[in-house]
Amino acid sequence: MGKLTNKTAFISGGTSGIGLATAQEFIHEGARVIITGRYEETLNQAVALLGPNAHGIVCDNSAMSDIHQLAERIKAITPTLDIVFANAGYGKFAPVDIVSEALFDELFTVLVKGTFFTVQQLLPLVREGGSVILNTSVVTAYGSQNASIYSAAKAAVQSFSKTLAAELTARRIRVNAVSPGYTETDGFTKTGMTVEQIAGVKEYITPLLPFRRFAMPAEIANAVLFLASDDASYLHGSEIVVDGGYSVIR
Repeated sequence: MGKLTNKTAFISGGTSGIGLATAQEFIHEGARVIITGRYEETLNQAVALLGPNAHGIVCDNSAMSDIHQLAERIKAITPTLDIVFANAGYGKFAPVDIVSEALFDELFTVLVKGTFFTVQQLLPLVREGGSVILNTSVVTAYGSQNASIYSAAKAAVQSFSKTLAAELTARRIRVNAVSPGYTETDGFTKTGMTVEQIAGVKEYITPLLPFRRFAMPAEIANAVLFLASDDASYLHGSEIVVDGGYSVIR
């Protein structure tokens, strides 16, 4: 029997990267998984890859109209959820002196507002003893140039992992967070950087990492699987940092 046999999980932003790898791990461990993605084409491709235990819902994490419809659309698939992984999001970066109001609003809408209201809207479906997992980031552990808005938004999500834990204790719903470091995903392509700029960033960052490589999405997914499973039955309001030691070894 798998660690998530007979469990039903929801993963926002499940069409690529950490979200998709987590869906694969959950299904491998016996769960039925519902993923979201912004685009129908990539969502359908991900569901086809995941197989018969996967379902997809088109949902833009920045669109409240989509988020408000989530619970009803999920109830057409399952009456309850055991696991919610609020994973959807991306980063954009700029020096303080050129950060625009539009960039500020975009990141806080996607990462903070979208995460909070996704969890809020799905809580009525989460069974007692369920697990909510938030995707924070290792950038909250240190100051990073050009990341003032992204870091602040992820720090807000980090705060949610504690405050939601306090509120949901009475319902026996565990709330925790996973904090990834640099990971091999398509995240850099969403920053607006060119292929050459992305290559330059990776070339600069890689020698700074203790293991001289980025994490693979499956390595982050394994931490999410742990938090979702009964193996983490006494973890609540916690954050697991999966960064290869980058935030503590310099």
